[in-house]
Amino acid sequence: GSHIAEILIRDNFKVLIVDNLSTGYKKLINNNAIFFKVDIRNTQKIKKIISDNSVDSVIHLASLLNVNESQKKPGKYIDNNVNGTKRLLKAIENSNVRNLIFSSTAAVYKDGIYRVNERANLKPKSVYGKTKLRSENLIKKFSKKNNVNFAILRYFNVVGASKSKKVGQINKYDLLFKNLSISVLNKFPTINIYGSNYKTPDKTCIRDFIHVSDISDIHIKVLSKIEKNKKSIILNCGYGVGRSVLEVCKMFEKISKKKLKIIYKPRRKADLAAIIADNKKLKKFIDWKPRYNNLSKMVKSSLDWEKKL
Repeated sequence: GSHIAEILIRDNFKVLIVDNLSTGYKKLINNNAIFFKVDIRNTQKIKKIISDNSVDSVIHLASLLNVNESQKKPGKYIDNNVNGTKRLLKAIENSNVRNLIFSSTAAVYKDGIYRVNERANLKPKSVYGKTKLRSENLIKKFSKKNNVNFAILRYFNVVGASKSKKVGQINKYDLLFKNLSISVLNKFPTINIYGSNYKTPDKTCIRDFIHVSDISDIHIKVLSKIEKNKKSIILNCGYGVGRSVLEVCKMFEKISKKKLKIIYKPRRKADLAAIIADNKKLKKFIDWKPRYNNLSKMVKSSLDWEKKL
């Protein structure tokens, strides 16, 4: 959200940010945005914000996203992610909003398909993935009924920090790049790898990592396109390149010039073995040329932000 706001403000859009700050941080909110500390489940307040400010486009990024926590606290995730979406849509009803962008996830896909396109089987393994798929379906139904253009963007693994070094990840969420960035700045770097017996070349999970600046750029371009074309679409947001957990660890070692102590832990139930994006549809829909699709750039960006923190 902070990254997208940074770009929109640079491009002279009027930006309103709504966040309950349960996982967000006030210091990441752009000073040129109008900020409301409101929960998206508060339909009346959201309705008033939309109406008072003649909002015409909504980018819905409010979500709890810790996959492992979702397995332990399903009720919390259903309430926040599914009911949150439901109530936000209620607030958009009968308003000026014509465009809606929703951040979904690759976790909606069935495990075992290596390269997924948007028509691949949907069978989320995690509670988190299930809440996102339910939200997708709510948005499709709502948009058809209310004549709203939507774009559902299925994120692959987002990493890195903004070029301006003003915006980056503070929460850990047990995410690989964040954990590694923190670890290699310690005197004795250690990292946990979950699963060492996957059917992959080096036996660790494979992911499609995408830099946050590239994914933010996708939002701006897609928003402009759906508004112009009055067209709704579902798009995978990834580079289409699979990188293993071990490969990422080696790149962190190389760039930080530190040796990592790797501790192998049992697999986590909700983890997919290997998944990468087929992004042909995305590239066809918008003129998108990634600028940070290089592993060393992604690692450097994450490390620079962590050093600043």
